[in-house]
Amino acid sequence: MTSIEPPPCTRRKALQLLAGSAAAAVHGLSRTTVAHAEGNVPAASQFQIACMTLPYSRFPLQRALQGIKSAGYEHVAWGTTHVEGTDSKQTPVLAKDASPQTAARLGQQCRDMGLNPVMMFSMVYPEHDDGLEVLTQRIRQASAAEIGQVLTFGHTEGGSRKLWVERFTKLGPIARDHGVTLVVKQHGGSTGTGEACADIIREVNDPGVRVNYDAGNVMDYLNVDPIPDIQKCADVVHSFCIKDHRNWPVDQDCGPGLGEIDHYRLLSPVARLGRTIPLCCENIFPPILQRPDRPEEIDAYAQRARVFLETVVAGLHQVNES
Repeated sequence: MTSIEPPPCTRRKALQLLAGSAAAAVHGLSRTTVAHAEGNVPAASQFQIACMTLPYSRFPLQRALQGIKSAGYEHVAWGTTHVEGTDSKQTPVLAKDASPQTAARLGQQCRDMGLNPVMMFSMVYPEHDDGLEVLTQRIRQASAAEIGQVLTFGHTEGGSRKLWVERFTKLGPIARDHGVTLVVKQHGGSTGTGEACADIIREVNDPGVRVNYDAGNVMDYLNVDPIPDIQKCADVVHSFCIKDHRNWPVDQDCGPGLGEIDHYRLLSPVARLGRTIPLCCENIFPPILQRPDRPEEIDAYAQRARVFLETVVAGLHQVNES
């Protein structure tokens, strides 16, 4: 299972909840259980563990989808390009001017394989000259493909806050009208932390625009500890680009659980917000070692990342239920 929900409530626990906080004290139940009985604690978040097609960029998209499915995933994220021919030319998963019908066919292709697409890259900076037009088209494509989130981010030097606010204010209603959320992640510069991105999103103040958290980028570009940073933006975080990072023995991004980031602490601030939160694996590879040449090796790394994240999520649910 890669869409992990909290354990089902047992009959015994249900009776305890109905008994209320007074009976809970007699039976020695936890504060969390008492709070549930009193209706004071939000429901557990549902994490959708997905793999991006990005780690398979040297291979055709179809091989990426097959590999992700064989690695045990139920969810997939599109991004960004793949080698489709013999000339090593990179082809976008979905061109920025592709019709919504084309996007719908690709979405159905994924579902026919047993993969639920949950996110797609926009492949445009919000401040780009045609950023507003491309992001609007990406929202239409995502809606047609039944994809819930479109991902964007700024230049590594940062973007114009005024322009971001102006454009996101226009895009928010468009996203909501299409049943899509535009999510913005950290990418260095003035928008390199979750706190900075959240500050912009709070000013926009539209539920159609939210934050995607990329802990690897936060640590990589600015050498900022993502654990205290996410606590400053968890209220607006609706998805994650999953990558880890090491500062020693090399300064390098890597797959989850192979770096220095504590994923239990990373996900804990959003684990009980009652949201559906995609966890999209962007980097699944070990540090230091050479990237694999065969897609079967990528499949194995994808499976390892999935198992790691499933273990973390299951542990967090267990802690929240105890």
